[in-house]
Amino acid sequence: MTLSNLPPLVTVFGGSGFVGRYIVRALAKRGYRIRVAVRRPDLAFFLQPLGNVGQITFMQANLRYEDSVRLAVEDADHVVNCVGILFESGKNGFDAVQAKGARLVAEAARDQGASLTQISAIGADKDSKSDYARSKAAAEASVQEIMPDAVILRPSIVFGPEDDFFNKFAKMAQIAPALPLIGGGKTKFQPVYVGDVAEVAARSVEGKLTKGAIYELGGRDVLSFEDCLRKVLKFTGRKRGFVSIPFGVASMMGGIAGSLPLITPPLTADQVKLLKKDNVVSAEAVSEGRTLEALGITPVQVDVMLPTYLVQYRPHGQFSRMA
Repeated sequence: MTLSNLPPLVTVFGGSGFVGRYIVRALAKRGYRIRVAVRRPDLAFFLQPLGNVGQITFMQANLRYEDSVRLAVEDADHVVNCVGILFESGKNGFDAVQAKGARLVAEAARDQGASLTQISAIGADKDSKSDYARSKAAAEASVQEIMPDAVILRPSIVFGPEDDFFNKFAKMAQIAPALPLIGGGKTKFQPVYVGDVAEVAARSVEGKLTKGAIYELGGRDVLSFEDCLRKVLKFTGRKRGFVSIPFGVASMMGGIAGSLPLITPPLTADQVKLLKKDNVVSAEAVSEGRTLEALGITPVQVDVMLPTYLVQYRPHGQFSRMA
């Protein structure tokens, strides 16, 4: 056996994504060596300043190709898989990336002898009508089968400066006369700050979480879809109305948007299916101590963080006069 004084090596799949970059930052602060495994390493170099010289390295990997996954895991002590897609595009489908991809990562981690943290999502359900939710559930099942000691993290909708939820509707409010309330805007969310999710992932790498457990991560506030949009308007200083769109109509709109080539759809039919079910921490997770609060983490509030990055959408930026 070769002895080394080097810090442990953590491979982070999807390390340049929204959640991944915060996990990389949290691990870098703790002194780990980090290998960021992404499809386009050239687009991930912005992560280098988060660590010391040589602390963060990059490797090309695609969860659809087993050889690239195994190379990325080679010599790693821990693996974090935070790869996820919100909509399907070409060969990057939910099953290929989120289900089969997670299986490849788990198999590679097991064979390497590394521990594993899998980033999933609240709403993962093998019986869901949503392809996204079913693929997340399939990923969890594969991870638990292959690596029973792996930790699974299920966040609710994640917010932060680079999020694709509050930012999306803030941009919409800049030009649209009204904002859409899908299904009447009744769906409940428990938005969780991306930094809090990253903190839990880092603690998992440190071995401070219960092995084999599924943690559900939600913020302090439970908000309806309409509540979220009202906060967007409040913190961007915009006055807009609302248009209630029934699920059936929204599904048709999403189907059309999702079929258009070369664009990022604002809404897909599969996302409409997700909106039919609340996205909040379960009572079981609370009672069993599988939450942020149970870990001693005070969730960052939506009202504290949103103004810091939605300010860019105000009519006159930071100089806008707020009511």
